[in-house]
Amino acid sequence: LSDFFRKNYGRTGASNATPFEGGRSWAGARPELRAIGYDAHGIAAHIGILRRFIKVGEVDLLVAELGLYGVRSDLEGLGISFSMQFVYPVLQQLGVPFAFGTVRHALRNHVERFCRGGLATILSGIPVRSTHPEVYPDLPPTRLEDVLVLVTPIGRS
Repeated sequence: LSDFFRKNYGRTGASNATPFEGGRSWAGARPELRAIGYDAHGIAAHIGILRRFIKVGEVDLLVAELGLYGVRSDLEGLGISFSMQFVYPVLQQLGVPFAFGTVRHALRNHVERFCRGGLATILSGIPVRSTHPEVYPDLPPTRLEDVLVLVTPIGRS
């Protein structure tokens, strides 16, 4: 998996591949569940799922965070993103009201495919505060990011 992530995320900048050096297959928190697609050439796609509480306004809300999404470059554009609908029953079993994920604005066209048919909604203009995956003495423990937020209703609208 670490090799898959280094190759996949490294295409968008060498620093994006760094968290996966040394055999590590996660960037921040370790996924609780993983959906991994294989073909004759190895790992074809991956998404990680982790239940966590996020603060929305003043409310702590249990959600399933979706992350570590990747599709091998030779398979991009072939509809693998639609396989996300098969993860939906797993998300229902987790007992969460929503699933969410964040992506850079540059990936908007790619993730808009998830929104077809009401599977997810893209929200922009929402400041997201997240923790740094590693502790650095020269950086604050959290950062404020301007990202797109994908929200998928699971247990309620």
